[in-house]
Order: sequence, then C-alpha cells, then structure tokens
Amino acid sequence: MLNKRLAVALTLSGLLAGATACGAPAQTAPASATPSATTAAAAAWELDPAAGAQRIKAAGLDILTAEGTAEHYHAHLDVLVDGKAVTVPAEIGFSFGADGQPNGISALHTHDTSGVIHIEAPTAGLKYTLGQVLSEWGVLDGKDATGAPHSGTGGWTAYVNGAKQNAPISGVVLQAHDEVVLSYGAAPSPVPSSYAFPAGL
Repeated sequence: MLNKRLAVALTLSGLLAGATACGAPAQTAPASATPSATTAAAAAWELDPAAGAQRIKAAGLDILTAEGTAEHYHAHLDVLVDGKAVTVPAEIGFSFGADGQPNGISALHTHDTSGVIHIEAPTAGLKYTLGQVLSEWGVLDGKDATGAPHSGTGGWTAYVNGAKQNAPISGVVLQAHDEVVLSYGAAPSPVPSSYAFPAGL
C-alpha cells in the first residue's frame, strides 16, 4: 500500500512539474498574452488551489490518481476581455492536499499557462465542454455579484476555429486541436482560428 501511495505521489509530482504523459515540454503563454489589466482585475482570474477538488466535482468530473489513457487529445483556449488576453492558469483540474501538493487530477486539465487544455481520460467517448473547464477554473459561475466580466456568462461569445458559436458558451464541446476563443466586449479582429500545438500534442 505504501508503494502504491508513493507511486501516486511521484506521478502527480511529475505532472505538476510539467513532465506530462504527452511527452511535450511545458509551455508558457507568449509575452503578448500577458494581461494588461490592473492587478485587482488580474487577481479575479487567478486559480484558487484550495478549492480544486470541489470545483472538479462541480464540473461533474472524477478526481483521478493519474491521467487517463483511454482518450488523449488537446484543445487550446484563448480568453479575451475587450481584446486583451487573460492568462489561462496552470493546474486547472488539479486537487491539492493541505500541504499544497497535488493529490489528484481530472480528465480535463491544464499543466501550464499556454492555454492548452489536456483531455486525458480513463474512458473513451465522453464529451468534455468549455463549461467544465470554466467550472474547474472557478470563473463565469455567477457567484461574483460585482458584474465584472469574470463573474458570469453574460456578454461572452465563444468561437471555435474562427467560427462564432450561437449556443451557450458552457455547452461548447472540446475536440482535438480546436482553437477556442472566449471573448467579452469588443470582438477580436481577426478572431484566432488555429493554434500551433507543440510537437507531441
């Protein structure tokens, strides 16, 4: 039992360090994607690690001890507020122990701030949505009464591979190598329609 616990801890530590099952190096967002919003506005988009397990469950996902291998693909997410990039945080879809170390992961997660969403599931054929990513991130959930862009889904538009989506943003289904743009306020021009995934993704 001790060996199993140690193996799980080492696996999760490797995931956090960016040594993913994908075999690709960790990526960071390009300098141009750094948000130019105020510190307070940027803080509203930060990930709260302490609530990771609750947010995974709220997204309708299971907390796993390792990345799944039955289904493995990636999509990319850009979040823009009035044309300015919001950094998609690392470690969306991770749960953490009281010691701050990762102790679980969902099938839908991020390893870094590149915006690459990893779908590494133990069961093939399930659908994963933008709404689940947002639930795991803890944004656009309507729980912030300030009316700030991060507080609810009103005023947001989703684009997939450059095409505007008319359905609710939470229902956008993530597929392999999709470029998903979530935009609030002024629409980007042009709308990003693709993403250069690193080799191995």
